[in-house]
Amino acid sequence: MSIYAMRPLPTFALSNELPAMTKSHMAPIPDSIPISPSMTPLLEAEHVEKTKGPIDRRILYLCRLALLVAFFMGFIAKGLVMLIGLFTNLFFYGTFSVAFSSPAGNNLGPWVIGIPIIGGLIVGIMARYGSSAIRGHGIPEAMEQVLENESRIPPKITFLKPLSAAIAIGTGGPFGAEGPIIATGGALGSFFGQILKTTPEERKILLAAGATAGMSSIFGSPVSAILLAIELLLFEFSPRSILPVAVACATGAAIHIALDGTTPMFPIPLLQAPGSYELLVYTVIGICIGVLGVIASKIVYATEDLFEKLPIHWMWWPALGGLGVGLIGWIAPNTLGVGYNNIQQVLEGSMPIKALLVLCLLKFISWTIALGSGTSGGTLAPLLTIGSAAGALTGILAAQLFPSMHISIGTAALIGMASMFTGASRALLTSIVFAFETTLQPLILLPLLASCTAAYGASFLLMKNTIMTERIVRRGISVPGSYSPDYFERLSVMEAILSHSITDFQLDTVLYEDSLLKDAIHQLAVSKKELLPVLSRTEPGKILGIVTHKSILDAYEQVRKSHFSPARGIHIRKRGIRVLILAKEMHLKRRMKKDKR
Repeated sequence: MSIYAMRPLPTFALSNELPAMTKSHMAPIPDSIPISPSMTPLLEAEHVEKTKGPIDRRILYLCRLALLVAFFMGFIAKGLVMLIGLFTNLFFYGTFSVAFSSPAGNNLGPWVIGIPIIGGLIVGIMARYGSSAIRGHGIPEAMEQVLENESRIPPKITFLKPLSAAIAIGTGGPFGAEGPIIATGGALGSFFGQILKTTPEERKILLAAGATAGMSSIFGSPVSAILLAIELLLFEFSPRSILPVAVACATGAAIHIALDGTTPMFPIPLLQAPGSYELLVYTVIGICIGVLGVIASKIVYATEDLFEKLPIHWMWWPALGGLGVGLIGWIAPNTLGVGYNNIQQVLEGSMPIKALLVLCLLKFISWTIALGSGTSGGTLAPLLTIGSAAGALTGILAAQLFPSMHISIGTAALIGMASMFTGASRALLTSIVFAFETTLQPLILLPLLASCTAAYGASFLLMKNTIMTERIVRRGISVPGSYSPDYFERLSVMEAILSHSITDFQLDTVLYEDSLLKDAIHQLAVSKKELLPVLSRTEPGKILGIVTHKSILDAYEQVRKSHFSPARGIHIRKRGIRVLILAKEMHLKRRMKKDKR
């Protein structure tokens, strides 16, 4: 005897129109007590495929691959930094050393102008005869491969991108190493995905894992690297994608600690928590620097448009850009190279006002020319340098205007650094957490949140695309601007039913009012029918209506337009769609008519 006891069903509920499983598994037991039965026997009898959870063995396999990619990227990132040091010492000081140094202390005089030109010429030749994909700052190119090429990056980028970037930066290019290492890590992850015959979705995860592992290895910032993947590379948030990326970032950070120690990238004295009025001032500073980030992004691409109009091949553009970099570097040597030491001085508040003005303005001009010429380099370090200098200058001005407030120049510089990157890239969470991880200033999280949020809003109001997406949008590639919930996973079938008569179809496949729309789509595809009936769970035999392809799309569009919150159950029954049919009475009437006949 079955242990599942159910309330006896009326005769009409067991008519021939209902599925066979209803009659075979729901036989009434005399004097039984109604209980809630398990659906397991029904599902097993009908051979219903079990829905897989978000975690499976394939994800564990991807995590192992991500760890392996991150392990290699940790040492590749260190190798890139050493290679930059080698070219810097070789070109500016005539010594053979891999120690990281700044080109600002050179004694070449006017001869320094020729070094960036030589670097640009080499990069142009490498791009022309090696791969044009090494041009640019790395992140847009990685985004393009994710969106358009099933995350397939040519393996040679793994070698050409870091080499070209090391030459460009080592010869005075005003860039950072993070963009090239992100592109290199993405290429390495894509390479692993291609040789192991993974799916495009899995290659995308490995690409993001390699890219962010590189960033984590350079800065020792694993959490902000994960957020960078979410905001700029993955275009999704799910356990399947986040777990491998998190493993890769943690591995990259561990290698950074093993090679460079636990000291943050920009160690500065502890900054004090601001009061309410100071917080308001810092928020206004965030808005101003966010607007500056928007302006910087537009000027960069306007400069790129000017280079496009030149009557010479693009191979020569980096050399022309190098001429501008060299001239500015002769006037202001601090604008040459990566400039991490400049960021350190600005955050410490030890840089004079005149030096801040020169650094902010001339670094921006040099970076704009170089990046617009299409050479190889990153955007993060220049944005951090310009933003920190602009934030410090704005903080000094605010301190003069409001002497009674305790405006910290270091706090204003840190806020400017994060807000600049937010305004240019709209990577809000990445900017906030990155500023914290690279300085370890816990009391500044609130002003960082307020200022970066203000910069984020200003960027949305003033700019359609970002510095990361403008280039690929110009190529006709659509970039997701936001994440939206999958309503098919939350809408119930009740939202899409239409009234229908039970005599219009054979009930070999049924749905219930609380079934999800994704299940309805699957059933329609498997059964190859134009419509499916929707039955009531509480009243057996009662047909609530039908579901069609069009009604599903109509329900989806209606909820999407109403900006339905994914936090709600989305089981609202709309009167305009809900048309109930009393199937019980219809069954009884038809049976009575048949008996009369």
